[in-house]
Amino acid sequence: MRTSLLRLLRSLFILLASLGAVSPAAAQMNIEITGVGQSLYPIAVMRFQDEGKLPVGVTEIIRQNLARSGYFKNTENGNTSESDEGTPNYKAWSARGADALVVGSVKQAGPTQFEIRYKLFDIRKQQSLDGLLITTSSDNLRQAAHKISDDIIFKLLGERGIFSTRLSYVIKDGNRYRLVISDADGQNIRNALNSAEPIISPSWSPDGKKVAYVSFEDRKPVVYVHELATGRRVSLSNQKGNNSAPAWSPNGESVALALSRDGNTQIYSMNADGSNLRRLTQGNTIDTEPQYSPDGRSIYFTSDRGGNPQIYRMSAEGERVEGAKRVTFKQSFATSPRISPDGKLMAYIANVGGGFRVHTLNLATGEVRALTDTANDESPSFAANGRYILYSTRVGGKRVLAAVSVDGQSKQVLSIPGSDVRQPSWGPFMD
Repeated sequence: MRTSLLRLLRSLFILLASLGAVSPAAAQMNIEITGVGQSLYPIAVMRFQDEGKLPVGVTEIIRQNLARSGYFKNTENGNTSESDEGTPNYKAWSARGADALVVGSVKQAGPTQFEIRYKLFDIRKQQSLDGLLITTSSDNLRQAAHKISDDIIFKLLGERGIFSTRLSYVIKDGNRYRLVISDADGQNIRNALNSAEPIISPSWSPDGKKVAYVSFEDRKPVVYVHELATGRRVSLSNQKGNNSAPAWSPNGESVALALSRDGNTQIYSMNADGSNLRRLTQGNTIDTEPQYSPDGRSIYFTSDRGGNPQIYRMSAEGERVEGAKRVTFKQSFATSPRISPDGKLMAYIANVGGGFRVHTLNLATGEVRALTDTANDESPSFAANGRYILYSTRVGGKRVLAAVSVDGQSKQVLSIPGSDVRQPSWGPFMD
C-alpha cells in the first residue's frame, strides 16, 4: 500500500541511533567470512622477502584478499619466504597441495619509497605467469597489495579483480555522521564529510572521482556532489521539498534523482552540473530510487502506483517516451533496484515473511533468487565486476555492512565495533 512506500521514504531520511561511539582513529573494519565458495583454488602466497622494511606488510593483505574473494584457499599462512629469482620446484609445490605459487620481495628505494616485486607461477602447468614491479610510497602500500591481488585474479581466473576499487558508506559515531571512503576490504578509512546531521544515499560517479549524496545539514534533504581528490563539493539539487536518491548515468553526464518539488515525489534528471532539470515520471503516486541501466537507455525505479511498492522500468527520456513497465512480481513489496554492470541481473530488497532480504532478478528469464537469510537488509550495491553485492543489514542488534556473491555461496560481514554502519555504495573500476 501507499503507506508502505511512505515508510520507505521516511527510512531514507532518518538514520537510527548507534549503539555507541568510536573515535575516527579507532574506526577499523572487522571482517568475518561466514561462507565460502565451492571448488576453492589452492594457492601458496609466501612471505615477501625483506617485508620487515615496510611499515605495513603486503603479504597478509594479499592472503586476506584472496580468501575474501571466495575463489581461493591459502595453503601457506606462515612467515617462510621463498626467492623470487629462478624457477620453483613445481613437483614439490604440487605435493604440498598448491596449484599456484606467489613469491615476492621488497627493496627500499628511498626514505619513504619502496620497490615491491612479485611473481606468479602456475604449478599445474609448470610455468611462470610473470608478475609486477611496483614502486610505491609508504602511504600507498595497501594499494600496491590490492594491485597485486587483482593481477593474480586476472591471470588465474581471467577476470578483472576488484580489490583496487573503493567503498563509500556512512558511520554514525555518537551524535555525528561521517561519510567515508575505504578500500574494498573496508580498511584504510578516510573521511569525506563529517556532519551533525544525517547523510544518506552515496552514489559513485562512473569515473570514481566523485560521490553524490544526500545531506540534512540544511535541515532538509539536499543532494551534494563531492570531489574526492580535492574535497570540493557543490550543491547539485536544493529544490523545494525533498531532494533524494541521486544516481549517475553511465556516461557521467546526467544524474537522476527523486524530488517532491511539485508535491508528490517523482523521478527527475538533470545535467551533472545541475542544469536542465527534466521531470521523467508523471504520476500522482510516489516514484523514487532511480537507477540507470548500464547502456543508459532505461531507468529502473520504485513506485507504489500499483498499490504496494514495486520496481518499474522506463525510458531514460521519461515515461512519456516509453510507458513504465513493472518488472517485479514475485513478492508483494520490492524496493531499491540496482543493476549489475553487465545488465543481466537486478538486485533489490523484498519483504518475505516480514523480513527484508536481498534478492536478484534475472532480467532475461525472470528467475528470482534470495541471497540472504537476514531480516533487515538495505541498500544493495554491485561490485564493479558484478560478482558480489554489498548491502547493509542488522546483526547482533546493530547495523553492519555485508557482502554476498551473486551465487549466494560466499558471505562476509564487515563491522566497526561500537558503531552503526550503513548506506554502502561500491565504487567503479579505476583506470
